[in-house]
Amino acid sequence: MYILLPMDSDDVQEARLTKLEDVKIWSQMLIENGQLVEVSHSADKDSFEKFSECVVVANDNEYVWPFMEQNMMVLVAHTQRSIDDIVEAYLFKELHDLAY
Repeated sequence: MYILLPMDSDDVQEARLTKLEDVKIWSQMLIENGQLVEVSHSADKDSFEKFSECVVVANDNEYVWPFMEQNMMVLVAHTQRSIDDIVEAYLFKELHDLAY
């Protein structure tokens, strides 16, 4: 599954999940068979080669309608901020559905 993340840096070790209004770079993770396969970065969320099936946002108050119009699943990482923490939370189903 391809997962889109709004990040504050393209440095995989230092990057932190950020609000959509503060995004500096977009990261796209590929998770297959319970493992992180690859992470790629782009300044434009629509320029990735593969379509993202899911987007992870920092809180329930984000403006996510553009993603929902593209039929993307929206998950919320309330406490997870690093890529490693988000991957782990995704695998253990600790990310939350968007609360309306």
